[in-house]
Amino acid sequence: GDEGGFAPPCDARSGVELIMEAIEAAGYAGKCSVGLDVAASEFKVPGEDCYDLGLFYPQDERDADPSLKKTAAELAAFYEELCADFPIITIEDAFDQDDWPAWSNVCAKIGDKVQLVGDDLTVTNPTRIAEAIDKQACNALLLKVN
Repeated sequence: GDEGGFAPPCDARSGVELIMEAIEAAGYAGKCSVGLDVAASEFKVPGEDCYDLGLFYPQDERDADPSLKKTAAELAAFYEELCADFPIITIEDAFDQDDWPAWSNVCAKIGDKVQLVGDDLTVTNPTRIAEAIDKQACNALLLKVN
């Protein structure tokens, strides 16, 4: 997984399905909600409207599945699908920290149903927080008192 996290060898949808299976197996079906920390800045292709969901896959798997590369609009639609299919209540770092249009787009589409946390987007920076408010780019942030 990214940033030292554990991740099973599966795609994002299958990962959420595994979480839901675990919730059900533990007897908590209908009692738990899901939060995602996407860390999308880690797989944004620099200089392109492209998010490479297969960035950490073996090269042959990446080459075999062109659907792993998504535009910001396609990634937003993917989040919408996940939120419709699973009890997702929060998504952190859904897009690259400088992809303001993507943030504003997804917030307009699902921000009334899902907490969209701009951690990397705002980085506890008053100027970036003001810009996020002005652009309606997220509806939540992490405030790190360092």
